[in-house]
Amino acid sequence: MAWVFLIVASLMELVWATALKESDGLTKLWPTVIGLSVALLSVVVLALSLRTLPVGTAYAVFVGLGAVGVAVAGMIAFGESAAPARLGFLALIVVGVIGLQLVEESSG
Repeated sequence: MAWVFLIVASLMELVWATALKESDGLTKLWPTVIGLSVALLSVVVLALSLRTLPVGTAYAVFVGLGAVGVAVAGMIAFGESAAPARLGFLALIVVGVIGLQLVEESSG
């Protein structure tokens, strides 16, 4: 269940980062409220995963999946670069996250 919490927290990172982008520097009320609320909730859900997962692994996965999700959302929603090198480095993050999960499962 801890891994489910961790993945949900990472997906929430995509929501709050995108909402903060839409908040225009915290000047638009509802994107700001959504962004800050979901950010807080994502940390709460991350904390639930930390009940059983090591903090180093959990935080690395949280940040890694969040970063990949936000980068992909930026490419789709905001027309950010989808250059092959950028996609390749994002893929390396995903490989690292999978590796951390495999190592954690084999040692736990």
